[in-house]
Amino acid sequence: MAGAGGPAAPRGTLPAGRSRVGTPLIAGGRAPGSRSGVEPRTMPRRQRLEPGPATCELTNTAHLDPSPEHQQGSAMGTPDTDLRTPDDGSGDGISTVSGSRNPLQPPDTSSEEPFTTYFDSKIPIPEDETHSCFSFRKLWAFTGPGFLMSIAYLDPGNIESDLQSGAVAGFKLLWVLLLATVIGLLLQRLAARLGVVTGLHLAEVCHRQYQKVPRIILWLMVELAIIGSDMQEVIGSAIAINLLSMGKIPLWGGVLITIADTFVFLFLDKYGLRKLEAFFGFLITIMALTFGYEYVTVKPDQEQLLKGLFIPYCQNCGTPQLEQAVGIVGAVIMPHNMYLHSALVKSRQVNRANKKEVREANKYFFIESCIALFVSFIINIFVVTVFAEAFFDKTNADVHEVCANTSSPHSSLFPSDNQTLQVDIYKGGVVLGCYFGPAALYIWAIGILAAGQSSTMTGTYSGQFVMEGFLNLRWSRFARVLLTRSIAITPTLFVAIFQDVEHLTGMNDFLNVLMSLQLPFALIPVLTFTSLPSVMNDFANGLFWKIGGGVVILLICSINMYFVVAYVMSLNHLGLYIGAALLSVVYLSFVAYLTWLCLIALGVSFLACGKTQQLGFAMRPELFLLNNVDADSVVAR
Repeated sequence: MAGAGGPAAPRGTLPAGRSRVGTPLIAGGRAPGSRSGVEPRTMPRRQRLEPGPATCELTNTAHLDPSPEHQQGSAMGTPDTDLRTPDDGSGDGISTVSGSRNPLQPPDTSSEEPFTTYFDSKIPIPEDETHSCFSFRKLWAFTGPGFLMSIAYLDPGNIESDLQSGAVAGFKLLWVLLLATVIGLLLQRLAARLGVVTGLHLAEVCHRQYQKVPRIILWLMVELAIIGSDMQEVIGSAIAINLLSMGKIPLWGGVLITIADTFVFLFLDKYGLRKLEAFFGFLITIMALTFGYEYVTVKPDQEQLLKGLFIPYCQNCGTPQLEQAVGIVGAVIMPHNMYLHSALVKSRQVNRANKKEVREANKYFFIESCIALFVSFIINIFVVTVFAEAFFDKTNADVHEVCANTSSPHSSLFPSDNQTLQVDIYKGGVVLGCYFGPAALYIWAIGILAAGQSSTMTGTYSGQFVMEGFLNLRWSRFARVLLTRSIAITPTLFVAIFQDVEHLTGMNDFLNVLMSLQLPFALIPVLTFTSLPSVMNDFANGLFWKIGGGVVILLICSINMYFVVAYVMSLNHLGLYIGAALLSVVYLSFVAYLTWLCLIALGVSFLACGKTQQLGFAMRPELFLLNNVDADSVVAR
């Protein structure tokens, strides 16, 4: 690492207090036999690097306006390609540290279980010289993380929002579902780019860049979002089991079964990452087939479908339809999914010292995400249109009469009055069974079970990534799964014991409000860090993504705040109003703090007042050093 006008400085590792990594260095950051084709060469044990004044002063300049030397570096180092060393000047043959363990963490001791997670084995990316612009072989190698991410768009909360949208508004809100899916895709792109470029997922970047108190608050808020989402997913699975057993297995029994089989399925990745991803693909296929069967059985009006999909209108819509539109946006864009997707993309072998490979990975991950979310969108369309065609504008009396004529044991669920039919996952399966026969009910239950089981598993992965990232935990695999499962399952089990399966709609509305409140704590950080050149280097957001991302996030958060206010106002209780007002002051203060930091990252530098280090971002030089380890400001002592 030659400084300007001086001899090469001795090589080093990380700041004081961090572990030394005594692993062989591999040119280009690739393992032997990977596509770089460069043989490993062992380097001498590294000396320790102390950050010089320029590196320790992580002020507004360091974060927002890096020097020309900083801009020359390639993508920042990562857990597999961390410290870059000079090569022959070609720009591609860059030596890096290779290893699956994060070098910023203390080394393992012989008495501890190895630190294992979803990324024990990484999928190699094949070289395809014959197709320089696009290769199906490479797309296949990158396929997997996007489909696991898309599970969040198919969880029981989304399915319930879909069927309620169809039953309340018919085909009129399909364009809202399309718009929400497109917005979700753009936000997922930001999360995936953060993981690809930095090699750290969103929780890990938050841990290194935010101050301690905001970091802990942020972790607690994200945990609440994961708990709320997990409760919906587990209860959805339990409802499906109850329907399949004809009511013989109670709700709490279904919860226990879901807990048990989740533990079993979560260890599938021990048999290979691709097998785990194939299992999730199998569950998505089950959802497509089951909900597709309902679609073919009901035969929705295709003209109304296309009109509702591409013409943004809502004729004769009132407050119930507006609330459903807001609920669709809240159900589609999930806060924990940003953390999940930024972590899942780390499962592919990408030499982050090579800008070409990073660009290629970003391209293929985006294409894969487009395909995955298109599949999830089609499945959501199936659900909305089935209930729009069969149950829009139906009354409780209409359904009660049909269920009574078919001798359904569930006809008592629907009072014989003229109120508009209100359905949830449980009642939705019942009315399908009444109108289209028992096969429709059981096939619906199988689809809900696949949705609940798959989303429960990805929710558990989200909990592991969030906890490991924010708290820097290094526990055994079983301990991490047990802890993250227990945090989410315990309240779910209490609800299942004391709540009847037919009366869960009120709790589902509360959980939707809870997750809506947590949305800023995922969207604001992901926009903040993908806009920082000191984190993303040449891959930082441009002006279009900064402005567009800011506007989209403001729109989504405003829509969700409307949903929260409408829910609180519907409670009609003065004490709850006062409590909500007090909590909103604290909540909005923290959101304003994160927004302030985000605006600084977006380029509104006068807000920093030259004190970004003290007021906002933590003075943690790891990312800065890894990003600029060959810069002149690194001084060896």
